[in-house]
Amino acid sequence: MKKTLLSLCLTCLLTTPAIAQTVQPEWQSQYAIGKNKLAPHTYIWPYANADAAGEGNYEQSPYYMSLNGKWKFHWVKNPDHRPKDFYKPSFYTGGWADIDVPGNWERQGYGTAIYVNETYEFDDPLFNFKKNPPLVPYAENEVGSYRRMFTVPADWKDRRIVICCEGVISFYYIWVNGHMLGYNQGSKTPAEWDITDYVQAGENIVALEVYRWSAGSYLECQDMWRLSGIERDVYLYSTPHQFIADYKVTSSLDKKEYKEGFFGLDVTVEGSATGVSTLAYSLEDTAGKTILQNEIPIKNRGLSNSIIFDEQSLPGVKRWSAEHPNLYTLILTLKDDAGHITHLTGCKVGFRTSEIKDGRFCINGVPILIKGANRHEHSQLGRTVSKELMEEDIRLMKQHNLNTVRNSHYPTHPYWYQLCDRYGLYVIDEANIESHGMGYGPASLAKDSTWLPAHMDRTQR
Repeated sequence: MKKTLLSLCLTCLLTTPAIAQTVQPEWQSQYAIGKNKLAPHTYIWPYANADAAGEGNYEQSPYYMSLNGKWKFHWVKNPDHRPKDFYKPSFYTGGWADIDVPGNWERQGYGTAIYVNETYEFDDPLFNFKKNPPLVPYAENEVGSYRRMFTVPADWKDRRIVICCEGVISFYYIWVNGHMLGYNQGSKTPAEWDITDYVQAGENIVALEVYRWSAGSYLECQDMWRLSGIERDVYLYSTPHQFIADYKVTSSLDKKEYKEGFFGLDVTVEGSATGVSTLAYSLEDTAGKTILQNEIPIKNRGLSNSIIFDEQSLPGVKRWSAEHPNLYTLILTLKDDAGHITHLTGCKVGFRTSEIKDGRFCINGVPILIKGANRHEHSQLGRTVSKELMEEDIRLMKQHNLNTVRNSHYPTHPYWYQLCDRYGLYVIDEANIESHGMGYGPASLAKDSTWLPAHMDRTQR
């Protein structure tokens, strides 16, 4: 008995190294959906003043810095050939090519764009691979290594700094100044990291190592061109160390005459501050007149404070609909104990109600006929679409009397939602979840509990 037990122990010890060698990288796991990312939240871009927040042009904010443009780029067909130390500041990229960010690399001379509908593009004899979630081909998995320098504005000193990647397909690691921030998989929802402790005065380096395929590819099996790389904006923004972290607006109508509006606001403030700070809001009508306002002192009960404002009613409110897209302007301000504004943000607000009445879909109590279209994000750069092209899309839809757009098959660029609010389009939004290639029977990943966290991660924000 003792000999048998000893033999088993020796066998375990001897085989442990072999097991360790078969450990898969993070991009081959459905559990590795992200590391060290900030919690999902609504956009809290900081603005210089209320007028700028009302216009919604966050890119002109002094606390916003775009990292779009030319990046240094290196591409390989096999992960084993990637430059493993490229993220280190001392690594020389002088011989590397330039690539446009955002923009898929297949549209810039690297790799091959593949169009398929319900199947996985890598489930093919060409890659000597059969679908086997969460695994994807290894030797044929292309890797793009991206690097660029940036300088933090001098007036961001002693402020919190966040980096945001709006969309990178399909898995990537990210570093700043040689420090690994984490990783993310899921190409249509933003990922953010707090880099306050890793940036320095003068030049800084951000690096992304992007994999064409990952476990996340099994949830991105939509009818579309299968492409790779950084396909949406990359940017920095800065807030004070106590900041507005999230907020939720409710703006509905009474269900009898649909003439009275109800406004509710919940805000989360995070971070610490000395003394008693104050959170305030104002709601302006279409003429710029303040019609609601309130403020609540924050007694710094901890690093996270939830503030709930009492619901307010607005008789005779101007309702939002596709025909009459009336928008109000919400301004949120955080003030220090001396009354100085430290963080200012905001958004447009529309008062509307949607419901089913007598079997008919109604907006603000009025039955409507849905006249819509599907819309993919697509341009010459792949799935990167400029603001100008977005406006052209929406003008064409309105000119042809469409009132609805379906975001097929994923959340779109944040500017698109602003346009839909402004021009008047009902939005059928979708999460970036489709395991079409597995079929709809027992093999569907929606029925596999090990994939639940990955599904849920794509439904947030």
